Amino acid sequence: MSAVSTLPAQSGVPVPADPGVPSAGAGGALKLDLPPLTLGNITVDTPVILAPMAGITNKAFRRLCREYGGGLYVSEMVTSRALVERSPESLRIISHDDDEQVRSVQLYGVDPKTVGAAVRLLVEEDRADHIDLNFGCPVPKVTRKGGGAALPWKLDLFTGIVRTAVREASRGGVPLTIKMRKGIDEDHLTFREAGRIARDSGVAAVALHGRTASQFYSGQADWDAIAELREALPDIPVLGNGDIWSAEDAVRMVHQTGVDGVVIGRGCQGRPWLFGDLMNAFEGSSDRFRPGLGQVADTVYRHAELLVETFGSEMMGLRDIRKHMAWYFKGYVVGGDLRAGLAAVPTLEVLRGLLDELDRDSPYPGQDAEGPRGRAGSPKRTALPEHWLEARVLDSAQQADIAAAEVDVSGG
Repeated sequence: MSAVSTLPAQSGVPVPADPGVPSAGAGGALKLDLPPLTLGNITVDTPVILAPMAGITNKAFRRLCREYGGGLYVSEMVTSRALVERSPESLRIISHDDDEQVRSVQLYGVDPKTVGAAVRLLVEEDRADHIDLNFGCPVPKVTRKGGGAALPWKLDLFTGIVRTAVREASRGGVPLTIKMRKGIDEDHLTFREAGRIARDSGVAAVALHGRTASQFYSGQADWDAIAELREALPDIPVLGNGDIWSAEDAVRMVHQTGVDGVVIGRGCQGRPWLFGDLMNAFEGSSDRFRPGLGQVADTVYRHAELLVETFGSEMMGLRDIRKHMAWYFKGYVVGGDLRAGLAAVPTLEVLRGLLDELDRDSPYPGQDAEGPRGRAGSPKRTALPEHWLEARVLDSAQQADIAAAEVDVSGG
């Protein structure tokens, strides 16, 4: 296994303040004066959370992000059933580096007993300092069984899961939060009731992605819905998620919605330095990380080394880094043949050779390297169990079938 290399020092450069955001202080930098984010007995100095993303937020990527900035870094989502059954993959997902100050785990589940058992395992075996429940997954194979973003429509099921999870987490003093979407579609919104139920059940915070399940990741996130939830739940932290592609976006969200913190998902793909930008912005600094092509190449190689270390296999680590290439090099001048080679790189040695072919002196390309990343998909009718929308509580047939939703699948 190759030794892990040292990441080049961060070199931020000032950027002009956005004219649409109130400014204060030298250079137009805005100091938000947000207090540290408090989740039970945990304090997050920089109110930024890395959202769980399947196949992305493993130990390697979390470590890379931490080296640029502060915040709370949540692991990939793990299904409750897989964890209770101690599948090797589920145990890998919830593993953390020794220097992760807050070991954060996100659970997915559809059965209160199974979710409770998974939370109990995490608490009794001291495997997590923070637990988050996922009610935001829009993937059809999850929603068609009543899971993910479809689940809060059934108020009895949602209440049972959240109350059980909070009860089990509280036995060990572990704060529990939830992440959810606006609802199934614009005609079947759930965030208002779900937020109140979660608050009344004792969750430490609620995060809202301002899209419905039917939107997937298309269109624009509804920050007005996030602001509405913030106003409706003044007694617990509310976090905003959706369309934060830059530090300036995060500042705008805080000003527009009043949230206590932001949750970053796709915006950091290929840009682990976004967390350094966010930390600077929240502290009132106008410094931003604008890496040239050589710095990006060094980060890609370090990411690959960390993946090899995480998986204990060069083959698996290099297979994983391939999906990151388009994100890292978005907007940079990289030839088509070289891009194709990077997307199929087999070994660290080959990766080093390909990266050496890049023009390391090529500067940061500006806006071309920023903005949305990943596939947004298109709006579509959400796959749901038969008769799911006819009532807000489970019927007997749905109660019998709901456990089938707890498949071994990750979501967002």
